[in-house]
Amino acid sequence: MKSVAKLSATALWSSAVALAWRPQYGSPVKAEYGNLVKAHASQDWNGSATQNAPWPFSTSHPWSPSGSLPQNITNGLSTFGTINHPDLGPWTDGPLPQGCPWGLRQSNDTNPYNEKNVPNTGMTRYYEWEISNRTMAPDGVALPLLVVNGQFPGPLIEANWGDWIEVRITNNLNEGTAMHWHGFLQKGTPWYDGTPGVSQCPIAPGKSFTYRFRAELYGTSWWHSHWSAQYLNGLAGPIVIHGPVADEYDVDLGPVMLTDWFHADYYSLVEQVFIATEFGPIFPPMANNMLINGKNNYDCKNTNLTCTPNAGVSQFRFQSGKKHLLRLVNHAAEAVIFFSIDGYQLKVVANDFVPVEPYYTDLVTLAVGQRTDIIVEATGNSTDAVWMRMTEGPSGLGPPRGQTGCSLNDGNSVEALAAIYYENADISKPPTTSNTIDVSRTYFPLNCNNQPLNLTVPKYAIPVKEPDVVLNFTMSAAYNSSGAFKWYMNNETYMANYNDPTLFEAKLGNLDFPEESRVFDLGTNGTVRIIMQSVGFPASHPMHIHGFNMQILSEGIGTWDGVSITNPENPQRRDTQLVQPNGYLVIQIELDNPGVWPFHCHIAWHISEGMNINLLVNTPYVVNEMEIPYVMAQTCRDWSDYSGTTVVNQIDSGL
Repeated sequence: MKSVAKLSATALWSSAVALAWRPQYGSPVKAEYGNLVKAHASQDWNGSATQNAPWPFSTSHPWSPSGSLPQNITNGLSTFGTINHPDLGPWTDGPLPQGCPWGLRQSNDTNPYNEKNVPNTGMTRYYEWEISNRTMAPDGVALPLLVVNGQFPGPLIEANWGDWIEVRITNNLNEGTAMHWHGFLQKGTPWYDGTPGVSQCPIAPGKSFTYRFRAELYGTSWWHSHWSAQYLNGLAGPIVIHGPVADEYDVDLGPVMLTDWFHADYYSLVEQVFIATEFGPIFPPMANNMLINGKNNYDCKNTNLTCTPNAGVSQFRFQSGKKHLLRLVNHAAEAVIFFSIDGYQLKVVANDFVPVEPYYTDLVTLAVGQRTDIIVEATGNSTDAVWMRMTEGPSGLGPPRGQTGCSLNDGNSVEALAAIYYENADISKPPTTSNTIDVSRTYFPLNCNNQPLNLTVPKYAIPVKEPDVVLNFTMSAAYNSSGAFKWYMNNETYMANYNDPTLFEAKLGNLDFPEESRVFDLGTNGTVRIIMQSVGFPASHPMHIHGFNMQILSEGIGTWDGVSITNPENPQRRDTQLVQPNGYLVIQIELDNPGVWPFHCHIAWHISEGMNINLLVNTPYVVNEMEIPYVMAQTCRDWSDYSGTTVVNQIDSGL
C-alpha cells in the first residue's frame, strides 16, 4: 500500500483511494450472471441456461450450413458469418479525386514508424458504443454474454491509414471496463491505450468515456476489453485500417475472427484458475468449442445447458478466378490456432500490422492476439463448396486432439468449420471436402510456434541496432502460499491498482513504484533488447507489447546462444510473438514512444495470474512535458466514487 503522502499527490488525478485486493466469493458479479438468462429471456427466447428447456425454434429439419437458429439468437445484431455480409473496399469513402488516401506511399518504400510518413487525411471516424449484457447462443448453447451494441463478434472499426478514430463508450454493466486497441502505437495518446490501472482508471458502471487515437499503422487488428478476462464473454471485435496493399487481390472478404469458446462466464473461469479447493488448485479451464466469426455447431449431448443442435456455421462467398483477401484474427483465451482451407494454398502477405514478402503455406498458425492476412485464389468451379477450418490440433497430425501442449480443450469439439461457396454453389448443402494439409508445405512442426523467422520477411527493411540496454526475464510458474497457481517474470507477479494508474504516478514524478506494479524505468535509452527464457511448467506464451512493434531477433527451444540473430538486416516485426514451451525469445524495441507500456502474455489465464511488466519510456518527457487530458481525472473521480461504495471483486491481476 502506498504512503499517505503519495496518495495525497495522486489525488490530483482523483485517485485518493488505493485499491486493495479483496476477492469476494459469491460476488455480486457472479450473482448477476446467474440471472442474465432470465433477464433476457423475454427478448431472446424462453428457457433457462441451467436446464434443457425447449426453445421456440424447430430443430427437426435436416442439417444445413445456415443452421436452425436465427442470426439474432446466435450473434445478435452482428452480420459476421452470414453469406450476405458485405465485402470491404480498398479504402473507406470510395476513390478520392487525387487517388487513394495514402497517395504514392507503398509498403516496401515507406517507414510506417516515422510519424512524418503517416498520411494527414483530415478525417475522424466516429463510433458510439454501448456495452451491455445479452444472452446469445453462438454454437447453440445459451450463454450470458457481454456485448457492444448487441453484437458478437463486436462491431468492425474501419478507417484509412492516417485517420483519427473516436469511440465513445457507455458502460451499462454492473462492473468496470476499459477498451484496448490492440497493436495501435498510441503515439502522443498513451492514456487512451485502454489498460486499467496502467493508462487509465476503469470506466465506472453507468458512465461514458471517449477514446481518441490515430491509425498510425495499417492492416488488420482487433479491439478488446482489458478488464480481467471480460473479452472471453464477447467484448472483442475486428479493426481494419486500409493502407498500401502488400500484394494484389480482387476481393476483400474482411475479418475472420477465430477463437476458443467456453460455456461459462469469464468470472467463474478466472475464479477456477485462482481459487484453491480442498482437493488442491484447479487446473486452467479447458475450452468447450471453437468459433469462426462467432459461429459453430456443438453436440448437445455434451452439455446440461440449454442447447439447440445445428446452430449454424459461418459462410463466405468466393468468386471464380478472383483473388480473395482474408484477415485472420486470433481473439482466443489461450488457444494456438491452426487455420486452413481444404485443397487450397494460402498466400501470407502480412503478420499483425506488418506487410511481409509473400509466401505460400497450407496452414497458418496464430497465437492469441496475432493476425495474419492471406490471399486465396478461387481456382475451382463456379458450383464448388469447400470447408474452411480451424483447430487446436489438426486431426491425425501432431499431438492428440484437444491436448496439444499449447492449447487446452475438453476434446468434445476441437475444430470449427465455415462454409465457402462459389457463386453458383447450392448454399443449402454443406461442403463435402476433407482436410488436405500437406505437412511438408507447412514449414514448421505442428507445435507451439509461429512460422520460421527466416520465412517472415517485412516488406520494409529495418536493420537491428546495437541495444542501449538489455533486460533478461525468466518466465516460470508456481503455487503461492494460498495454493493459487501464479505466473512470474523474474519471480515477481503483477497486480493492477485500478484507482491509481501507473502512467499518472509517473507524470507526477512518483517513480518509487510498488513491487506489484512491475515497472522497469528505461529512462532515455533509445533501444532495449529483451531476452525471455521459459522454464519449468511447459507452456507457450504469446507475448504482446503495447505501444510498439518489436523486432523478433531469435526464438527456439532451449537457451539462446547470445549471438544468433535471424535476418539481422531485416528481422520479422510484429506486436505479438510466441515463446515456445521451455524455449526462448529475443526481441528488440525502438523506444520512440514515451509512456508506460505493458508487456504481457496474452493467454487470459497467464495475464490474470500476473504475467505482465510495464516499461516506462522516456521518463523525463513523461514527468516534465506530457500533458494528460483533464477527462482522465474525471474518469478516475467517477471510478473512485463507485469503488468507494461498491465492493470491487478484483480476483486477478486486473488485466
